[in-house]
Amino acid sequence: MQIRVAVGVIKNPQGQVLIALRDDARHQGGLWEFSDGKIEVGETAEHELQRELKEELGIEVVHATRLITINHQYPDKAVQLQVFTVDQFTGEPHSAENQPMQWVNPSDLKNYALPAANAAIITAAQLPPYYAILDDSVIDVRYAMRTLQTFLANGLKLIQARLKNLSTEDSHVFIQQATLLCQQHGAILLINSAVKQADNLADGLHLTSRDLMAMHHRPALIKWLSASCHNLEELQYAQHIGVDFVVLAPVLTTQTHPDTTPLGWQQFAELVNQCNLPVYALGGQTLADLTTAQQAGGQGIAAIRAFL
Repeated sequence: MQIRVAVGVIKNPQGQVLIALRDDARHQGGLWEFSDGKIEVGETAEHELQRELKEELGIEVVHATRLITINHQYPDKAVQLQVFTVDQFTGEPHSAENQPMQWVNPSDLKNYALPAANAAIITAAQLPPYYAILDDSVIDVRYAMRTLQTFLANGLKLIQARLKNLSTEDSHVFIQQATLLCQQHGAILLINSAVKQADNLADGLHLTSRDLMAMHHRPALIKWLSASCHNLEELQYAQHIGVDFVVLAPVLTTQTHPDTTPLGWQQFAELVNQCNLPVYALGGQTLADLTTAQQAGGQGIAAIRAFL
């Protein structure tokens, strides 16, 4: 029987995440954990989260957003973790059970021992809700830089450069300039795998679905690895080789592929529920679709024009 658990990734105004040290006598004892509580029969995850955080930490939830759902099989039990980002709350967190607690930068979570089921949560906690794409219309380095500057000026922190129409030489010139600019803005830059000899030139690599299915294992020394997926087989293979996150497309009708049948939000939600990965909705997305994507289990939205 699967145990359903509501999990809160609590963030303070500085963007740090609260973790606590699990009591040795509990399941997975001695490990650090996010705040969580078992969802009782007839109870919603949202209600359990609010109740648990009030009882165990003394805080009232003001705003919480769905982050990710994890289905995990431990040797002795199966769990489903329904995870929320809690970014607004009242009160000062304190442990009712006197657990040691610590505020941690999301990028430092990997340095703490958390239960195995939390691996995808750690990744999701580091990712923003928007994934911007420099598309195939980029025709020269100057145009690419102007588009990138627009993304950064609009506050985007996760960007993929596709650059399929640039020569290898021009692509590398752009990547060198863009990497420095993204570092200055605290943004992550990923390069599409269609760009030749660019695996280690930026913060990570975004695999086309063809390159994903041709890959047998995660490449070494890649900080961030993402992939494009269109069906359950590709999603599950991405999880198998250790991809950090994916885009799933097309969710809605797109201008670039008007004849492709879109998944729709219901099928998007069904597919997301079958993989333990942060998933961005791609295809026909606007800024107004973010809430819908998150309610369907997605990390957020990926887009080209919406961010310009």
